[in-house]
Amino acid sequence: MTETTHPPRVDPVPRPHPVRAWGNVKFFESMDWYLDRRLGDRKRALLADLPPTVVELGAGAGASMRYLSPGSRLVAIEPNPFTHEALRRKASHYGIELEIRRERAESTGLPTASADAVISTLVLCTVEDQLSALAEVRRILRPGGRFVFIEHVGSGRGPLRAFQRLLGRPWRYAFDGCCLDRDTGAAIEAAGFAHVGYDEYRLGGIFVPVWPQISGVAVA
Repeated sequence: MTETTHPPRVDPVPRPHPVRAWGNVKFFESMDWYLDRRLGDRKRALLADLPPTVVELGAGAGASMRYLSPGSRLVAIEPNPFTHEALRRKASHYGIELEIRRERAESTGLPTASADAVISTLVLCTVEDQLSALAEVRRILRPGGRFVFIEHVGSGRGPLRAFQRLLGRPWRYAFDGCCLDRDTGAAIEAAGFAHVGYDEYRLGGIFVPVWPQISGVAVA
């Protein structure tokens, strides 16, 4: 077997204390209704016609499950053990067959060209090595498979950009290594997908630092 060489690690993010990891799960569970209000229509449109089996990077507490068809099979790549109880509970509620894998997005352990669809919602801001995570998505997708994503990104300029930079360090500390200023759209475009299409928009609402967002599909 040929050994796969990944790019050098960039933008390393220290893993949070277990108390913060647990706290993040509880926080996002409590905000599930709000995220559905803000992103629900977009998620429903993007996740409407997915194949029966879906891989999700950073499945968290299961916020995406309500948008999957009942009877779907979800392979949840989620290294945070504090999320797993919530994932099982949501899977039972929404009629989803669930497999939890504790590997990281950069190295899922899934076979090459084994997935028809990979989804990522508000996750690529937190991975330690974004380039490796995207390379892993390409590796596990079959030719023609889809990578469906919704991600917040850095603001290009102006007061919001300055605000993101000001909050950058405490935000990363509080929210599981979340980086506010990543150019995730450019990273996806440079990752070698056959086709990439996405929209840029502003989320609105109370979480101003994550207003700039992108959502779309990349095809392997």
